[in-house]
Amino acid sequence: MILFEFSFYSSLLLIFFVHGLVYAILLLRKGVNNESTADKWLGIFLLLCVLNITPWMVGFAGWYDNQPYRDFLFYFPFQHLFFIGPVIFFYVQSLLNPAFQFGRKEWLQLLPGILYLLFTLIMFVTDKLILKKYFFLAGGTDPDFDSWYQYTGFISMSVYFLLSLRYYMIYKKIIVQVISYAEVVLFSWVQKFLIAFLCMLLLKLLFFAGMQIPVFRKLYYVGPWWQYFSFAIVFYYIAITGYSNSIDAKISFKINLLEYRKATLLLAPVLSLQNDQIIEDAQLIEIDLGETERQDEEENIFLMEWRLKIIQLVENEKIYEDPELSLNQMAKQLQTNASVLSKAINQGFGFNFNDFINQYRIEKVKQMLYAGEQKTKTLLGIAYDCGFNSKATFNRAFKKATGLSPKDWVTKENS
Repeated sequence: MILFEFSFYSSLLLIFFVHGLVYAILLLRKGVNNESTADKWLGIFLLLCVLNITPWMVGFAGWYDNQPYRDFLFYFPFQHLFFIGPVIFFYVQSLLNPAFQFGRKEWLQLLPGILYLLFTLIMFVTDKLILKKYFFLAGGTDPDFDSWYQYTGFISMSVYFLLSLRYYMIYKKIIVQVISYAEVVLFSWVQKFLIAFLCMLLLKLLFFAGMQIPVFRKLYYVGPWWQYFSFAIVFYYIAITGYSNSIDAKISFKINLLEYRKATLLLAPVLSLQNDQIIEDAQLIEIDLGETERQDEEENIFLMEWRLKIIQLVENEKIYEDPELSLNQMAKQLQTNASVLSKAINQGFGFNFNDFINQYRIEKVKQMLYAGEQKTKTLLGIAYDCGFNSKATFNRAFKKATGLSPKDWVTKENS
């Protein structure tokens, strides 16, 4: 029978352990059934979180005081700090980019975690099979909690948090350049996930700071327990919210995290052959994410020509009424490519694609309101007729353009 002494400390963590494990399994199953790479990565992340709190759960249940449980805790690695960072980075990439591929670069990012696993295996073989006595663990402490490992693990997680945040910020810049319904696909869940992970890092930082305070150190295991309890609350939030937030990213792209001004769109379906992701017959379109630069005379002539073409298409064909209008669709109608069109809109009108199209939609809404359409339709109905596809998007775009909410604008115009 497995030893488990139920106490306030062990029982509370057991609740989060069980729920976290269930959600991890559900996400892995969901990922397999729906062929969702993102769900699989989130499931793996939750497994790592569950393992992370295990030593504190079973430690307060008596494992560190009894054999063979003590040796099991010493030689089995529960805290995979070098894996957590890469996994959250892979999760964010797979959420936002259908073209994300797990390849050689990704394997290399897992190398520190793999080396730590090999290190723990060497310790076990040396102590238990060769010397048959404590050598590596002669100090009688769990190697998972060695200072060098905790500090380097924290640095690793912090670096990957920053990489994930940068990836999301670049994604946001890309989206407003290529689709006219950017608000819908900015995916607030990614932002919430990153904030939750930041909370985990801050909890760790507070723990490190607390260990420098004599009063905190005198609490022995009870003081650090509160950090792991708080950590469990955060990963439980991630589990519940992440399971219910399915994201269907549609824009495939390639970026260099060191280059903030350029991105490459992949205008082709991403196909899967067995376990290898490939991009077949991809049309690569480079778009500029930077600020508008001053143009020479030749460039100004080019922009004026494109301004006229764009205005004629948008106003004559009323393409802004299509709620799913994309940069690529508009480029095809103008018989050009997305890169040229993106540059023409950015530099010729001073807007990104999303804001440019929304300007036309808002002007159309105003025309309908001036014509008294609100007497027979709701404001939201008018917004849908003009190309908006959600109330939130309409309200944000309208306030951004006019400084007023739609209702306030109507009230002001009627006064």
